[in-house]
Amino acid sequence: MFGWAITFLVVALIAAVLGFGGIAGAAVGIAKIIFFVALALLVISLVYGVVTGRRPPVA
Repeated sequence: MFGWAITFLVVALIAAVLGFGGIAGAAVGIAKIIFFVALALLVISLVYGVVTGRRPPVA
């Protein structure tokens, strides 16, 4: 999910350099939303792992 956020950030940077302000703003907004959703899911996953006491599988 962080990959998608980085992708939209790169699209926003390229659009900003080329002068497409509206597209750049929209891409930055999408990147922010995806980043914070991924961050929230990470925190929830970590808290769930600590509460249940389960360890990740060892490969």
